[in-house]
Amino acid sequence: MIFDDSCSCYLIRCFIFPGLVYSTLNSVSYSCFSLCFSDSAVRILGAGLGINYGQIANNLPSPSRVAVMLQSLNVSRLKLYDADPNVLLAFSNSNVEFIIGLGNEYLQDMTDPIKAQNWVQQHLQPHIAQTKITCITVGNEVFMSNDTQLWSNLLPAMKMVYKTLVDLGLDKQVIVTSAHSFNIIGNSYPPSSGTFRQDLAEYIQAILNFQSQINSPFLINAYPFFAYKDDPNQISLEYVLFQPNPGMTDPNTNLHYDNMLYAQVDAVYSAIKAMGHTDIEVMISETGWPSKGDPDEVGSTPENAALYHSNLLNRIQARQGTPAKPSVPIDIYVFALFNENLKPGPTSEKNYGLFYPDGTPVYNSGLQGYLPGIVYYSSASTINVSMVYLQLGDLRYVRT
Repeated sequence: MIFDDSCSCYLIRCFIFPGLVYSTLNSVSYSCFSLCFSDSAVRILGAGLGINYGQIANNLPSPSRVAVMLQSLNVSRLKLYDADPNVLLAFSNSNVEFIIGLGNEYLQDMTDPIKAQNWVQQHLQPHIAQTKITCITVGNEVFMSNDTQLWSNLLPAMKMVYKTLVDLGLDKQVIVTSAHSFNIIGNSYPPSSGTFRQDLAEYIQAILNFQSQINSPFLINAYPFFAYKDDPNQISLEYVLFQPNPGMTDPNTNLHYDNMLYAQVDAVYSAIKAMGHTDIEVMISETGWPSKGDPDEVGSTPENAALYHSNLLNRIQARQGTPAKPSVPIDIYVFALFNENLKPGPTSEKNYGLFYPDGTPVYNSGLQGYLPGIVYYSSASTINVSMVYLQLGDLRYVRT
């Protein structure tokens, strides 16, 4: 191989970067080679980041290829919207921690102890010995629906799933929660005055009481993009993109906010406190920015998406807390891993991905910087290996 004279040697694990693999081999074993890189070439930015792995598409790579891709990105936390056995099997014996999802369509069944036990035994137990499943989300954005029966079923379903885990001796290993839209917040300004919607108060109060008892986090899907899209003349783009800006000061606490996401999180903390709880952690189960949208979806550009995610990633790396919780690092799952071409709704819904289905980055978020990968190609009698890495979005080859 030919390397630049300024390179230093490292022993690193070789990866196949999905979408850049060309091989006639039936299988490839992952082993270590002594390769030469510049210092920056092995800089990986994914540590501490969680990513939502949605699959509403017909062109995504196989879960086994995704497993290798995420290992190369140093991403160790994934959130699913189901309990896809193909994904859980592909990540067996890996270091990736999973949040698995129990869809809204199952909530009524989960109020039945036999059906809840069957679900856990079929979807969780077969995988938990090999795959790190740490959380089940019971329902997703249930209160976005107008179905009040669904609202009523949420807490009983959460309780029954938790009881099932207790009965099976899994409650110390797997926590139970639910993911909510930020739409459940009735007032978010200033953050210290955050409250839940009055029509949801009785439901959320009971859920919070239960989650306090079992010590599980409150999950919120927070998208500053929506606020900006709806009122771009009044809301600063710099404020929602974590760019330098004057920010705002909460008049009640004198705490200063330089971005909307932190203000949203603290508004949720305030709403929880108003219901008598100060012992429940808030986790951001979804946040992101679309790279493309319809004409009325103001701000949905790859440039803005790149700024949002790269600036957010820097804050995650710095283990920042919010102004109201400075000692509690924000816990965030970005939405989403891939663009999903079959998602219904406006154009933006199909374009939240950090990556295209072929594994190439949609824009430079920082995650694609300096990704080590291997392109394998073979002839009848020889196998040649070339090193490929992405540097600030540019594909650069180290020749053999």
